Amino acid sequence: MAKITEIAPDFFRITTFVEPFNIQFSQFLVRDDQPLLFHTGPRALFQEVKSAVASLIDPQTLRWIGFSHFESDECATVPEWQQLAPQSEVLCSVVSKIVSVDDCLALRPAKGMVDGEVLETGRYRFRFLATPHVPHCWEAGLLFEETQRTLLCSDLFHQDGDVEPMTESDVIGRCRDTLVGYQHGPLANYVPYCSLTEVTLNRLAALQPKRLATMHGSVYVGDGSTALRDLAVMWREVLTT
Repeated sequence: MAKITEIAPDFFRITTFVEPFNIQFSQFLVRDDQPLLFHTGPRALFQEVKSAVASLIDPQTLRWIGFSHFESDECATVPEWQQLAPQSEVLCSVVSKIVSVDDCLALRPAKGMVDGEVLETGRYRFRFLATPHVPHCWEAGLLFEETQRTLLCSDLFHQDGDVEPMTESDVIGRCRDTLVGYQHGPLANYVPYCSLTEVTLNRLAALQPKRLATMHGSVYVGDGSTALRDLAVMWREVLTT
């Protein structure tokens, strides 16, 4: 059963731990005038995620379905959500809209966002950040909620294990252990390290987020700027040596 945690007012983390893979999958639901779901989760988790969402809002009122990049745990059940919520639109990068989403995923044309574009859902205000190849994929992008300073950061800060919903403790050690483990297995090079990596992470740090809402692992609450800069250093050490 999915676990629900309110990480900010009407801002919910919906998380399922998949024990065989030692990984959590989190979706984030914003209960606002125009409800927003960030990440759909993989298809196998749809019923659990739907039940969790239904305990918080009427699923038919869902307005926005957002995600970072084209991958199963990000967006696999977009068609199911759009069938359930007839007014819902996909929220993604303009690159994702052009090269993938409108052709082979969404039931209706997606809202392709450009870097810096803002979406207001009511009392919440989301700024879209184009982050190509961070965490991975050309079309990648993230959402930064400006009123509560929450960064929806997809696979950044990935931590394996059934960890606590939120933490004020440093998570870089966990992130390092997870990435090193991936580098020694079939999922090696899960994230690339390229000319855009450090520039992008430092740009995100300049936003001074107070919450880092990762898909896999605990939401970090604290000095998000320092955490993002530390992540950049750790990625460079692990991925370039």
